[in-house]
This record gives sequence, C-alpha cells and structure tokens, in this order.
Amino acid sequence: MKIAILSRNSRLYSTNSLKVAAEKAGHEVHVVDYLKCHMNIASSRPSIFMGDKELQGYDAIIPRIGASRTFFGTAVVRQFEIMGVYSVNESVAISRSRDKLRSLQLLARRGIGLPVTTFAHDTRATGHMIKLCGGAPIVIKLLEGTQGVGVVLAETAKAAESVIEAFRGLDANILAQEFIKEAGGADIRCLVVGGKVVAAMKRQGREGEFRSNLHRGGNAAVVKITPEERSTAVRAAKIMGLSLAGVDLLRSNHGPVVMEVNSSPGLEGIETATGKDVAGQIIKFIEKSAGVTSSRTRGKG
Repeated sequence: MKIAILSRNSRLYSTNSLKVAAEKAGHEVHVVDYLKCHMNIASSRPSIFMGDKELQGYDAIIPRIGASRTFFGTAVVRQFEIMGVYSVNESVAISRSRDKLRSLQLLARRGIGLPVTTFAHDTRATGHMIKLCGGAPIVIKLLEGTQGVGVVLAETAKAAESVIEAFRGLDANILAQEFIKEAGGADIRCLVVGGKVVAAMKRQGREGEFRSNLHRGGNAAVVKITPEERSTAVRAAKIMGLSLAGVDLLRSNHGPVVMEVNSSPGLEGIETATGKDVAGQIIKFIEKSAGVTSSRTRGKG
C-alpha cells in the first residue's frame, strides 16, 4: 500500500510511530504537511499538489489534523476522499468531533453518559446555568480550547459568574459542566480502533490540578476498564463516525461519563503506559479496511 500521513511534523512521536509501523508492515509511507497542499477542485480530475508535484497513487491516508487547522485540514482530507482514497477518519467525522457542543448534543441524543452540561449566550442565564450543573464548584470550558487550555474550575458560584461573564465579554463561546469530584482529578483515555478498545490508560493530574492532560504535567498508567466503560467508549466513537478515536471518560458515581472524543489521539502516552503497539493496530485496521493486503501478508501466502 501507499499511505500518506497528514501531519505538520514528521518528528512528532505519533507521526513517527505510525510511519515506522507502516514501513514495518511493508508499505510505502509519506508524511505530508497538509498546510503546504493545494487542490484542484474539478469534476473531471480532482487533484492535490505540494508545490508543483501532484500527490498520486495513494491507497490510504491517516489524518493527524491539528485542532487549530481543522477547516483547511478537513478540506484536504475531503479532497483525498473525492479522489477515492481511503481515510481512517472521514472529514465529516473529524469536523463533527471538533465541534464540542455538537458532539455532546449527539452523544446525549444517543443516551451516552455525560456530565450535566449547560450552554447559553445571554449572561443573564448564568445563575440558572450554575444551578442546573448542581451548583459550585463547576467546570467552565472554552469551546475552542484544547489540551486543557481554556478550562477553568470555579470553586464558588460568585467565581463562576465572574469567569462566565469575562469569557462572554470577550465574545467567547463557553460550556459550563458539572464537576465530577469523585473522579479525583483522573480520567481514562480509551483508544478505539475499528470499533474495539485496543488500549486504555488512566491519566492522573498532578497534585492540586483537576485537569489530567499529560501536556499539563499529568501522569499515565495502564488501567483495567469495566465492560460498561468499554461499551461507552466504543459507542461514543461510533456515534462520532470515527474509526480511530481517543475517548476520554470520567468515573462518576452514576457510571462512566464521556468528556471528549478526539479524532487525532496522541500515541506516546498510551503506548508508553500500556506497552502496546497501538500504531501497529491502526495499520492492521487500515490494511483490512482499505481492502489491500500488505506485502507482509502476501509474503506469507
């Protein structure tokens, strides 16, 4: 197979891990900086270029689209799809998962457990939002935030009102969510590939930090998940339409609740914590789904 990894940096752990796994399986792999691509949008012969070189002959792509580059990145993925190239995550699913509000609404509609979540435009609704979340402390999130940036824990109702009014004063869209105290600053990242949880880790925030993101100094360890947690992660990925997803869960008193479904999950933390070759699992799934047998398999035949 000829595979393109759409990534801005070939030296990133996740990108390199996927490249090594694909080459080990006998595939031809190129890392393509999607921001350097331009497209010929035509009905007769749609195409993609980097400089004056046309990108041709690819069997599959692995999108690693940065959150701040979703609009252009998904346009590149969509162009490959128009050209008949298999994408491990489709452009529409990436866009769907990146819209935090939309994704939560879709998950809620299908009965997935969530923290109580409120959303409003008018700051006069702030008091009622806090009440709906069960009162302070509550978590306030910027819709455009990633990796724990733009997430605030308001310890009191007065603090929550101040934060919400400040964000709305900047015309920022925010969510207010129930604070799951019993989670103890930890969450569970389930890595879903092709409708199966292939690895799971528990991420624990550093002391005094309610956010468990590894980018913010948290640590990770292998964890045994329950059948309900496994089922919730698989269902959440399916609802988003993602074949590859990192599903973040909290253990609440009323069962697992989904915090986020990530379409470009990092591999370093989970491969290190679990010792599992997650990148290899992703490549095996692509081999099966793209309908092409790898040279490794051909050699065995």
